[in-house]
Amino acid sequence: YMMIVFSAAGQQRQTLVQTLTRILQEEVDSSRIPGAVLQVKYNGKLIYTRAAGYASLYDTSGQRLAIPESMTTDHLFDIASLTKVTGTTTAIMLLTDEGKLHLDDPVGKFIPAFNSPDKKAITIRNLITHTAGLYEWYPLYYRASDAKATYELIGSLPLKYPVGAGRHYSDLGFIILGQIIETVSGESLEEFETRHIFLPLGMKHTLYNPERKQYPGPVASTSHGNPFEYRMVHDSSMGYVFKEINPDQWNGWRHYTLHGEVNDGNSWYACEGVNGAAGLFSTVEDLQKLVDMLMNNGVADGKPFIRPETIRLFLTKDTFNNGLGWMMDPDNSFMKNAPAGSFGHTGFTGTSIAVVPSRKLSVILLINRQNTGLLPSKEYYNPNAFRRKVFETVMQFVNNK
Repeated sequence: YMMIVFSAAGQQRQTLVQTLTRILQEEVDSSRIPGAVLQVKYNGKLIYTRAAGYASLYDTSGQRLAIPESMTTDHLFDIASLTKVTGTTTAIMLLTDEGKLHLDDPVGKFIPAFNSPDKKAITIRNLITHTAGLYEWYPLYYRASDAKATYELIGSLPLKYPVGAGRHYSDLGFIILGQIIETVSGESLEEFETRHIFLPLGMKHTLYNPERKQYPGPVASTSHGNPFEYRMVHDSSMGYVFKEINPDQWNGWRHYTLHGEVNDGNSWYACEGVNGAAGLFSTVEDLQKLVDMLMNNGVADGKPFIRPETIRLFLTKDTFNNGLGWMMDPDNSFMKNAPAGSFGHTGFTGTSIAVVPSRKLSVILLINRQNTGLLPSKEYYNPNAFRRKVFETVMQFVNNK
């Protein structure tokens, strides 16, 4: 009897492996993406880890490379906005856990510029839940070229929305959270995250500026310069019109394939590759370590890392259906209809994490979608349908258990 049960479970898993491999391969074979790494962990065991396609497939002119670089599970990815949850949110969790700051502290307590009449009501909670009313995006590099100048610039910008009135996903809010981490800890953002998050969790391949640091391992290539951001500034139909910005007043754009340099312009041009919104590079194995700690109620390698109450606080939905830093809205297409308590995040380069604690499940999908270049629509390929297909396939497997 045991044999039969075991072989049925084995058969189900084999079917899952075959289905996921087919979905991955179809996405690569159709030239929709250059490559991807997918990892699924269920019930404490890795049940799927695979790389497909290429880490570097096209040159800056859009031609296929004569010898493309194959993707491996060891490749480092520009994780883009996963920086917000991997680095910044975890750092705010730690500082909250230690009582060094409180979510309802006014930002002005740490940053004088936020004591102005329009900003004095903004709290740390507003920043981390995207309800501070700040601009969603702004080409900071037109007016700033290092973190200090960037922080001052954001502090001087007017608000776009009333404080607390709605969720408007904002990179600027997370850049300011980075400034708060530095102010409270007395360490640079990079130093704080490395010493207090990455090293303790064994995330040896999670870092900023791998190219500058001559990172020895393989790195997936992303975009060919910043053509999409160029368009954000120059094409007024995209809605980013700022009367004080003349699109031609700055011309520091990159025109080469990015490889170990962060794609995000505000991180690269305005913050030297490091800020609270974007800049981190990581591997699937390292990201799994962070996810495991969150799924294990703040315990990593048998040792308490963050108290369970703090994890619960951050992974409880707010009035806008999301957690603190983490997205929890089951309407998000990358984890559509996920069970209650599920959380995740996506990154502009093509990265995503989806975690379903009630099923002891996590799905990490890293795609270097930008290496294909812009589509005729002048957009990058949208991987949401692909992410959804992967997520639904895995959920179906788990629900049949």
